[in-house]
Amino acid sequence: MLEIVAREQPVRPAAVLIAVVDHPEPTVLLTQRSAHLNDHAGQIAFPGGKIDATDTSPLDAALREAEEEVGLSRDFVEPIGYLDLYGTAFGFRILPTVARVRPGFALTINHSEVDDAFEVPLSFLMNPANHQVHSKEFRGMERFYYAMPFAERYIWGATAGMLRVLYERIYSS
Repeated sequence: MLEIVAREQPVRPAAVLIAVVDHPEPTVLLTQRSAHLNDHAGQIAFPGGKIDATDTSPLDAALREAEEEVGLSRDFVEPIGYLDLYGTAFGFRILPTVARVRPGFALTINHSEVDDAFEVPLSFLMNPANHQVHSKEFRGMERFYYAMPFAERYIWGATAGMLRVLYERIYSS
């Protein structure tokens, strides 16, 4: 699918922060994108976005975006490493950055980008019983994607896909 999209528009490099908060029961910090955005409005996402020319690395982009979107200070973030590149049907090539986040941070939501930030237990996200596979037609092809409904939140698409990659990296090694 990424090849088809790449013929129509440039592939856009992006980075996201998979922020694992180091509570006694670890959680993952997620956002709900603002409802008024042109792209992926209202969807659940990791803090992150396009890599700018001024970013020194994908890590720098992920940290900058987390600061801009939810006010997560870099002082609380300890990077662990990258997952594999994740391509989307909308032309993004995302490099997920996994990091341990020390509790005690205070968030400041930038409502021009994000409506909410919340945490989901890592144990829920890493339980394959919560990894649903759905499909829908996209550009005349049946596409499959993961979904991980949690309480009133519907985590799906690229976000759920990257969480599944994290699960496979940790538990399928």
